[in-house]
Amino acid sequence: MTVTGMQLQEYLAGLDYPVSREDLVRWGQENGAGTELLQMLRALPAGQFDDPAELHEALGTLA
Repeated sequence: MTVTGMQLQEYLAGLDYPVSREDLVRWGQENGAGTELLQMLRALPAGQFDDPAELHEALGTLA
């Protein structure tokens, strides 16, 4: 996927942690995220992300 770190920061700015995968998808939808970014968020493992570093690590495994 070709979603950049800058795009992620733009769409996920202002999130309150911890956050679930479902929360991330909903946040992206409400903030105008594109299809590719939403697909990436949906591909994350189910569960909760306690901070931005944990989310970033999970996103890094999707390559």
